[in-house]
Order: sequence, then C-alpha cells, then structure tokens
Amino acid sequence: MPSITLFQSPPPESFQSQIQQLVIDNLTTISQVALPASNRLYPLYQYGVGYEVHLYLQAMDGSRGFPVEVVAALDDDDPSQVLGFVLYLPLTNDPQACTLLYLAVQEGHRRQGIARAMLAKVLERYPHAEMGCTVSQVACAQALGFQVLGTRGSQVLMNTRDHASAGLTPVLDTAPIYRSVEVRQIHAYLLKQHGEQAMVNAERQRDRHLDQLTKDAQAFVKVHLGR
Repeated sequence: MPSITLFQSPPPESFQSQIQQLVIDNLTTISQVALPASNRLYPLYQYGVGYEVHLYLQAMDGSRGFPVEVVAALDDDDPSQVLGFVLYLPLTNDPQACTLLYLAVQEGHRRQGIARAMLAKVLERYPHAEMGCTVSQVACAQALGFQVLGTRGSQVLMNTRDHASAGLTPVLDTAPIYRSVEVRQIHAYLLKQHGEQAMVNAERQRDRHLDQLTKDAQAFVKVHLGR
C-alpha cells in the first residue's frame, strides 16, 4: 500500500505538477462537465480544470483566506511519485465537514484500495464529507461509504451522512479562467484546426451532454429516494 500523506500547505512543485497531470488525464471522470474526449472542446476544458486545480493548490498557502487540503498517495518504492490524490475544502462553521472537489488515481494503480485509503485519511479529519458525481459513478461512491442525498446541477449529491452539513463551502470563482487570454488562444487554435462549424457543433454537443447528465441525475434520485 502506498504512503498516504496529508498536505495542509502547498505540496512540492513536483507533486503539484503530477496532481495537475492526473486532473488532465482524468478530466471526463472528475470534472462536473464530464466532457468526453471526443468533443472538440476537450483540450480547452483540460486547461481550464487543470488551472483551477493549480489555483486551489496555490491557495493552500492561505492567500485566499480559506483552507484547502490535499491527501496524496505516494509510491512506497519511489516516494517522489504521486499515485493518486484527493483535493477537498473544509467547511466553515462545521469542524467535522468537508467537500471533496477532485479525486483521481493513476490508471495502472486502480482497484488496489488507494482511493479508499485516501478517503479514510480525509474522514479521520472530517467525517461528514460531501461530493458530487455522475450517475455512472454512484455505485463506486456508495462502495466508499457515501449515500445519495439529492442532485446538484448535472451531478448526484453524495454524503457520508443522511443530511447535508449546515457549513459553507468556500470555493474559487472559476469564471475568469474561461475568459483568460490562454483560453481564448486555445479556442482560436481549435477553431483554426477544426473549423467554425465543428466548434459550434462541439458547443452544442457539450450543452446536450450537460442537459442529459442533469436529466439522468434527477431521474436517478427520483427513483432512488422515491421523490
């Protein structure tokens, strides 16, 4: 079993780079958009979500005025290698609660109990944890001790308890990322590469995809909770 390590201040730069790479490699399964790699906008969201995680890692120095924590699984044979991570936010006004934002494990190290071990470390500190996931991921979340509470946009809302915390989740405003020069440059490159119509189609596909995820989440929760 890898070494499960808690970071309450920014991890070493090499670890941060590996965490961001895990985000980029697992965009479909860990982001709220859950965009498939076949969508032409995929590289743009890889940058956007990767940069969001970068900002959260920077915020671990306290500069944003709220706590950010990371639990990472480090390879026992090579402790410089990050095999997985969980990035989460402790809630204000509830010392037992947190919101999980991102969780990923390297593809070659899955089904080895790494995600469970990382979550156990988180729950030692914050036993009342909440997260969102797509319908297809609900069974995995349940196996890790989460239960269905409701919906949050395109996601099913999961919690380690049968109720949400009254605490508040302090989150970063990510809208400026998608208005940045870098995102505009990526979009311009994709537009030149694929053409205007293909990019318009990609945006429509993204919107339909999100609409379907939302409908799926609502239908699942209605059946699961009987409401």
